[in-house]
Amino acid sequence: MNEQVQETPQQRSALRLVSTKGMSREDWLAVRKQGLGASEAAAAVGLNPYQSPLELWMIKTGRDQELAQPDPDDDSTPIFWGHMLEPIVAECYARRTGNKVRRVHAVLQHPDPDKHWMLANLDYSVVASPEVQVLECKTAGRNGAKLWDDGVPDYVECQVQHQLAVTGKAAADVCVLICGQELRVHRIERNEEVIDQLIQLERHFWRYVETDTPPPTDGSDSANRALRGLYPTDSGETIDFQDDEPLCDAFNRLLDVRADLDRLRGHESRLKQQIQNRMGEASRAVFPDGEVRWQRSRDRQTLDMDRLLADQPELAAQYTLTKPGSRRFIVRA
Repeated sequence: MNEQVQETPQQRSALRLVSTKGMSREDWLAVRKQGLGASEAAAAVGLNPYQSPLELWMIKTGRDQELAQPDPDDDSTPIFWGHMLEPIVAECYARRTGNKVRRVHAVLQHPDPDKHWMLANLDYSVVASPEVQVLECKTAGRNGAKLWDDGVPDYVECQVQHQLAVTGKAAADVCVLICGQELRVHRIERNEEVIDQLIQLERHFWRYVETDTPPPTDGSDSANRALRGLYPTDSGETIDFQDDEPLCDAFNRLLDVRADLDRLRGHESRLKQQIQNRMGEASRAVFPDGEVRWQRSRDRQTLDMDRLLADQPELAAQYTLTKPGSRRFIVRA
């Protein structure tokens, strides 16, 4: 099963851990839990804007049942369209550059035993090119396009350097389709300094997995989702933190931040109302640094549940649905 792929000057070749040809998504996800894939590298080191180290740790330790699972067949998600458009992006890349590309149907593993947790799924390999050996295909919609304004985003750079670390290859091309109509190609050269630092940080994260210890939170929405999934219920117990100086300091700073936010929200409301009052019935106001729109939304129809249940009370028992409660974080000074 661990067959060798072609050697390169940089290091021994990657191990072909398992073939993914014909593999189900469930089996593929199970294999990925054995280590860190390239697309997870940025989350492991805290550079992924969409996933925190804590959420990734829950996935790697099998605690992700409480997390919302993405539906690969949901055509309203970027994940769906990224998967559907990937071969089209690769075809356009080949036509633009003249490079021949080939699918890689395997999960690759770093050849060094002390880096066994470094895995990689390559989108494509670039065939018979002395300059570039790996192709990473991306798509970016309206919201994600701004992340590409200054070149390859950091989280994609981490992904590609991880791929080069696992495979020993010298360079990769990142081909991104922006908003379905603009194709950009970026070359990423192997950077040993970045790879060494990436390996060190990933190893630090993987110790959290091996020791079953949750990594620190980072204030992101992803960490918030992870905490809700990790601790969905409360026991009713009261914990006394009065002698925990660092946590007491965190609580006091939380009170200060919330007080500042209250003041800022009040200031924001006054400024907003000042502009609204001058706008009157106008729909739009322009300024040297931007604009304001104050428009009425469309009318919409809703169901009058109170009246419906008053007229037909038997429906309440017939169609009652119990939704699980969620924990609320309430702070009192």
